[in-house]
Amino acid sequence: MVNIKIDGVSMQVPEGITILEAARNANIKIPTLCFLKGINEIGACRMCVVEIKGARALQAACVYPVSEGLEVITNSEKVRKARKITLELILSNHDRQCLTCVRSENCELQRLAKELNVTDIRFDAIGGKEVLPIDDLSPSIIRNPNKCILCRRCVSVCKNVQTVGVIDTMERGFKTVVGCAFGKPLVETPCVNCGQCIAVCPTGALQEKSEIEEVWNAIADPEKYVIFQTAPAVRVSIGEAFGMPIGSRPTGKMVTAIRRLGADKVFDTDTSADLTIMEEGTELLERIKNGGKLPMITSCSPGWIKFCEHNYPDFLENLSSCKSPHEMFGAVLKTYYAKQENIDPAKIYVVSVMPCTAKKFEADRAELSASGYPDVDAVLTTRELAQMIREAGIDFASLEDTDFDSPIGNASGAGVIFGATGGVMEAALRTVADILTGESAPVDKIEYHAVRGVEGIKEATVNVAGTDIKLAVASGLGNARKLLDKIRAGEADYHFIEIMACPGGCVNGGGQVIQPSSIRSWIDLRAERAKATYEEDRELPIRKAHDNPFIQKLYAEYYGAPGSHQAHHDLHTHYQKRANY
Repeated sequence: MVNIKIDGVSMQVPEGITILEAARNANIKIPTLCFLKGINEIGACRMCVVEIKGARALQAACVYPVSEGLEVITNSEKVRKARKITLELILSNHDRQCLTCVRSENCELQRLAKELNVTDIRFDAIGGKEVLPIDDLSPSIIRNPNKCILCRRCVSVCKNVQTVGVIDTMERGFKTVVGCAFGKPLVETPCVNCGQCIAVCPTGALQEKSEIEEVWNAIADPEKYVIFQTAPAVRVSIGEAFGMPIGSRPTGKMVTAIRRLGADKVFDTDTSADLTIMEEGTELLERIKNGGKLPMITSCSPGWIKFCEHNYPDFLENLSSCKSPHEMFGAVLKTYYAKQENIDPAKIYVVSVMPCTAKKFEADRAELSASGYPDVDAVLTTRELAQMIREAGIDFASLEDTDFDSPIGNASGAGVIFGATGGVMEAALRTVADILTGESAPVDKIEYHAVRGVEGIKEATVNVAGTDIKLAVASGLGNARKLLDKIRAGEADYHFIEIMACPGGCVNGGGQVIQPSSIRSWIDLRAERAKATYEEDRELPIRKAHDNPFIQKLYAEYYGAPGSHQAHHDLHTHYQKRANY
């Protein structure tokens, strides 16, 4: 511990932490813009400058370490003027169409301008404001360089966390821009559409490609039978868009809101997560028993799948052939459900509400069309659903709770935990254990804590009915790369691997409600949202996929058994090697 003073307040703090963190611990606010703890700590924007006794120049608090006797002033006239000038210079070259911006009222730049009392822009961009082309060719992500403030958060998360590295700074000085190599659009790079760049962007420079209007048009079309399905991670984030605490679970309000939007049916994607477990668990057992390709790797995360297709094509045979849960559900709705309800599958319009931007790309894959029509017609992010609810004038917080529609509405707890890293693995183990033992494990034996938690890589060996199953779980593509490189080098050996593209899993997906750096840097969104999924799991009467009555009925009436010919036709897919440019 060292003794320091901030704004005349004496305090003891751990040696080596930054001035920013020390100030925060003392409830002294220092503004930031480029800073994002653990991702982007480079002191580039200069919004966090402070005065240090004995130093000639102002210093960036986010990178300046404390030491014994340090004295800091955070709010002097010199500091306030420097911050305000810096902000005005940033704004001088910014597209200030705030009223129509997707991030209006949730923009860190906008919030800073208000906090620092910027009432006029005194500077003009040198040579005039250059209008740069918008990159909107990707099915998932739109880049608007005119709203970019060069904070480099997106560059850091893409390059250092996800190790995809398709965007970076280019040119120099006033001409500096963030973009792709050779000025190419994102769609012509190995971008995996994970959307982590959107999640960390402080402005509207990055956003998902919206499908809101297409969904409104489908709802208004009397010929369309519109079915919404919602992923397990959506329910633990949607409340944040309406002022609820992080980790809230307004599942019933979400269902009610979607009905009010005009959906004909609202189903729970968790049910098809149960179906995924039946198919994936069976596939794993067959590979273990019959000498199949191991390790088997989960296929629920489309960002991970595309990453594998670009960077690790030698692992494509290791991927489970199962479609992701929402694509499975779309296939079930346009085949089994269409026959049961006597609805022409051509008229069924499936809307998937997902925590993920990569699922927009996934829905466009031609091979995902079991009925002859796309399994899923539109994908909305959690943010887009929140926008539709606001647009419809619905007071979300005051809504009553209602249940998902029957007969497909009831899912098991195993389906719910799919949203957290390790959840797919745990859900599969619950079913595989019962199949191998021939017995139903008691409730106190079905929680596999070894695969839980937000660590980037988790490894475990689980003994099930005398069989040791070696497991690994990775979340975040940088961690996936580390794990696969170990396997390639012969340094690791597993039976089953779960990989999620986003750090922490779907609860931290690129389509979730965006939290500013002031929250994201100090509160672990992954842990808080994941906690909510495990709470819901414990409250449900059914906690194993194979105990779900609807799943049992679906196999009895239509698929026969997991892995059957019909199941393979509807619920499984294939992958392709893609150029790594």
